[in-house]
Amino acid sequence: MAQEPIAGAPPFRFRPVPILVVVLLGFGLPILAAILAQAAIRVLRLSITPGDNAPWLYAHHTAQLLLALIAIVVVKRFVPGDYGLHLPRGKTYVRAAILWGLFFGVLMTVVDYFPQILAHTAPKLDYRLTPFNVLAWLGFKGVYVGPTEEIPFRSLLVTYLAATMPGRIRLFRFDMAAAGVIVALIFALAHASSFANEPWPFALGQQIYAFALGVLYAYWLEKSRSVLAPAIGHNVSDVTEYALLFAMVAVWPGPHA
Repeated sequence: MAQEPIAGAPPFRFRPVPILVVVLLGFGLPILAAILAQAAIRVLRLSITPGDNAPWLYAHHTAQLLLALIAIVVVKRFVPGDYGLHLPRGKTYVRAAILWGLFFGVLMTVVDYFPQILAHTAPKLDYRLTPFNVLAWLGFKGVYVGPTEEIPFRSLLVTYLAATMPGRIRLFRFDMAAAGVIVALIFALAHASSFANEPWPFALGQQIYAFALGVLYAYWLEKSRSVLAPAIGHNVSDVTEYALLFAMVAVWPGPHA
């Protein structure tokens, strides 16, 4: 059965140790994954350069997923719980994930490329729009990014924090564990590097939609007790934006790599 709001749930109380653990894992796992991915690339002698390119992201997210699964095994010994690594046992929220994913994919495109959309000019890519690059990016965004980011952030961090720092947030009929909102904030801050590369209004917009998506993903995890809907919603939103990006580059004039 889908999880219902908990009557008489304890009020939210800030606890520094669980917050510190979540912050360390939220920022530390991606960094450690990058170190491990680079080490594996050197050992295997692969021609992959760290950066914003599809081969590196596949390597990095593979390491990130493996580290998150190991962390879940370890953490579960001390903080037992349902970490959502199974199919939903009640309402799936998959339909909602697809619909909201499409909506946010369009919204993200508008926020990220508003000047180009207004001028009908193609955004600049750092790679050529070849079939290989298109398929590599769409495969990453449409299949791989969801589980490799949702298992670390939602399955691991939200479940751990909800168990160690219980408390709920209610707004009208909306009700969810406060842990999901806190992890959503950390999830947004993990993407704060955009402030170094983008004008601040666009970077701020990216922070806002990343936070909103993080809250939705945590809500679906809690209500379905599965990471399936969060992973699907993540995939749909990201692949929608990249499909629209490639369409703009293919149709509109502009700088091309």
